[in-house]
Amino acid sequence: MTIESLKSRRPSDGPDDEIRALRPLDGGATDDRAWKELIPPSGLRSQAVAFMDLGLRTGLASLLAATAGPATLLRTSGRAQRNAVQFFADLAASGDPGAVFAMPPAVEVRARRLPRQLWAPGVGHVDTLTFLSPYEPACPDLSESYKSHRRNSIARAQHWRHDDGPRPTILVLHGFTGSPYWFNSTFFSLPWFYGHGCDVVLVTLPFHGGRNDRIAPFSGSGLFKDGLGHFHEGMLQSVCDIRVVIDYLQTGGVEHIGITGLSLGGYLTALMAALEPRLHVAIPNSAVTDLAGLIDGWFPAGHVLRAGLRQGGIREDTFRASMSLHSPLRYPPLLAKDRLFVIGGLGDRLAPPEQSARLIEHWGRPKSHWFEGSHILHVGRAHYLREIGRFLKATGFSPG
Repeated sequence: MTIESLKSRRPSDGPDDEIRALRPLDGGATDDRAWKELIPPSGLRSQAVAFMDLGLRTGLASLLAATAGPATLLRTSGRAQRNAVQFFADLAASGDPGAVFAMPPAVEVRARRLPRQLWAPGVGHVDTLTFLSPYEPACPDLSESYKSHRRNSIARAQHWRHDDGPRPTILVLHGFTGSPYWFNSTFFSLPWFYGHGCDVVLVTLPFHGGRNDRIAPFSGSGLFKDGLGHFHEGMLQSVCDIRVVIDYLQTGGVEHIGITGLSLGGYLTALMAALEPRLHVAIPNSAVTDLAGLIDGWFPAGHVLRAGLRQGGIREDTFRASMSLHSPLRYPPLLAKDRLFVIGGLGDRLAPPEQSARLIEHWGRPKSHWFEGSHILHVGRAHYLREIGRFLKATGFSPG
């Protein structure tokens, strides 16, 4: 089954008992729970900072519940939402990532030089990159509504580069709601990477920052407010736009391109490692890997989601199958194991340790590092930065 054949037909409008169940999220690769042994015992510091994450998680879950509650989830008709989820479940069942995540056409990327940025100390050259996203919605029923968000069609990034470039370049993908460049500069210690000879590109994901609707409650809200179908389209568009940035860098002579990201950015980082052989290294940090299982445990978002699925007549196995479409646990990595590095927090309660452990197991146990911290407080960050520096040097990405 190809993506073209799926686009040419409409999902069945039949009753729930005719909605077929699809194979598990990761094809059973981690069903034996071998990943559990990969999580070391957490210390007192991890347990203490975990409470900070619980408060943040409840607040974030409440935002999601208010933004994508049952009334919003069923904003069109229940049948339209059910058909959209079924479409993406069928698309996941096709099992062809090359067809699902098609390479984008060539597009013009415009670079505009910015004055010196306070959050980029020591960075000699900062450009704003913009381009018209070439992404075309996968589900025909969602095409018009998805394209109506015109601000989202202008993709954005910030490029830090040395004047004597091109240099090895690290793509940085932010987490959900965490799109400000100043925040990511500090959180990822990006001036440190720049000072060690790397160029940096901070990518703005769909519906975040300037790509969100002009009137929106928070950055990233557009991913969820129009239902599950729009969220799936947003993940596919993320892959498309990241590939445009990779094209731009390669056209500019960059030979080594790495990628890292936090939380949702870590999710997409791990996914890109399974889709994009042009990457030299991938370093997911505090990554989400099973979104369906994660949100289900978030209060109150999990309860609202289940209520919305019931009201929309969407079976849970169909919902989970649709979420597997872009899960990094669904596809084997294209990068060699020695080019992969997974970082996880023992006190993380937004992307709990099992999320990273499952990825480590799925990737054949590559290099990994556990820090005693939470999702927002990375205790021992200096240590894993040194580990990243050694990793980049060992892989030939940069001289270190």
